[in-house]
Amino acid sequence: MRLASYNVENLFSRASVMNLDHWADGQEILGMYSELNALLGKVTYSRSDREQMVSLIDQLGLTRSDESDYVLLRQNRGHLLKRSTNAPPEVVANGRGEWIGWLELKKEMVNDVAIKMTAKVIKDVQADILAVIEAENRIALRQFNEQLLEPIDAAYDRVMLIDGNDERGIDVGILLKSGAEIESMVSHVDDRDGNSLIFSRDCPEYLVKCGEKKVLLLVNHLKSKGYGSQAASNARRKKQAQRVRDIYELRRGQGIDLIAVVGDFNDTPDSGALAPLLGAGSDLKDVFLHDKFDDGGRPGTYGNCAKSNKIDYLLLSPALFNRVTKGGVWREGVWGGEHGTLFPHYDEITANYQAASDHAAVWAEFDL
Repeated sequence: MRLASYNVENLFSRASVMNLDHWADGQEILGMYSELNALLGKVTYSRSDREQMVSLIDQLGLTRSDESDYVLLRQNRGHLLKRSTNAPPEVVANGRGEWIGWLELKKEMVNDVAIKMTAKVIKDVQADILAVIEAENRIALRQFNEQLLEPIDAAYDRVMLIDGNDERGIDVGILLKSGAEIESMVSHVDDRDGNSLIFSRDCPEYLVKCGEKKVLLLVNHLKSKGYGSQAASNARRKKQAQRVRDIYELRRGQGIDLIAVVGDFNDTPDSGALAPLLGAGSDLKDVFLHDKFDDGGRPGTYGNCAKSNKIDYLLLSPALFNRVTKGGVWREGVWGGEHGTLFPHYDEITANYQAASDHAAVWAEFDL
């Protein structure tokens, strides 16, 4: 059985601000978007809330219109704002209950070559079970399977995705070939720490039957470093990692021995945020450390694939780790620099925006 995890960075459409040449180019906009959304959700808007809303609205380009280059303000019932020609907009709603609407990131189509390269990566990895990170929704994942994978003889028999908490359409899902069946699913989309949701997306549990054996998959996309303060991002990522660890320990205690915790964790193995999964007391093992695993001479999985960009994982319970027969990192869909100076990429990729993803696919094969 071959298992892989792959952050596809959306299949068909992606928030425009996340589709720029460099992540840092959109980081400030995403931060303001997140801050304004938090303010809009308050029951009552204080004077300082209103002042900050007006400032953020101006910075996001929404002063004169409900639409800017990257953001849409939906005002479906009632009004948040009153606009005039010669003055800044005024927040006229006293709180969330006085208007119906939301702030929305504008989307655009992913480059056509990039879509095809994503399909090519999936075909070449040849996983029986593929954990997909940053897919828009189950319909998009199903359509990708039918429209892109089927014509190149790489289609999967089962497609599943549970909608998560991220409104940008970057959820986690799973694809399965014939011979692998989902026996049960558990979502943790509503897990909370007090009044706050724990997971940025979800941590779905998929109990997959592979012949006579059952493997439990916990698919994750932990909090990014992309926006918000680093301290707050690290704290939330650590909280998510701890909750994943708790779920893992619960299932181990219930007698499930073959468990894989997979996905994009947005941090390096030595980070404090991932200590609940990789630090003292955890028996989860990183497949990169297996003597049958070949990292291709580069330790990372994202961007230039340096050590500081090792953020995609297959973490395995001891029993599953001991069944690994081989594994590796598939980087051909990542932009490897001009003429592939960092590492080889597909010949069809002639510019960074044509890359399948900034993430490589991590895979491992098991003797079950």
